[in-house]
Amino acid sequence: MTTTTPQPLNITISEDAAVHVKQFAAAEGKPEADLRVGVKGGGCSGLTYILDITDDGPGDNDKIIEENGVRLFVDKKSYIFLAGTVLEYSGGLNGKGFVFNNPNAKTTCGCGTSFSV
Repeated sequence: MTTTTPQPLNITISEDAAVHVKQFAAAEGKPEADLRVGVKGGGCSGLTYILDITDDGPGDNDKIIEENGVRLFVDKKSYIFLAGTVLEYSGGLNGKGFVFNNPNAKTTCGCGTSFSV
């Protein structure tokens, strides 16, 4: 019998990703803005990540996570798909941008912005 380790029920923001969120928020003239993360249907693998800088505050059904000086809002439906995810920032040769390291994703597309569970 094989046992699996349960995934942590949190979403983590790396220090580098937090720095870039703050830089992008400042560039948009919203230095005190927060980050909204979610999932919606679409993309080549079935689900697509949503990432948005917002100064609207949390919604009634949002889970609020604070890490590395960034507040992250995640609606409850998206949280089911994102629990255990680490949000990182990649500045490598394959392109710059935010990367979702999602342990729930069974398959991902080549661009890394959509996945299936």
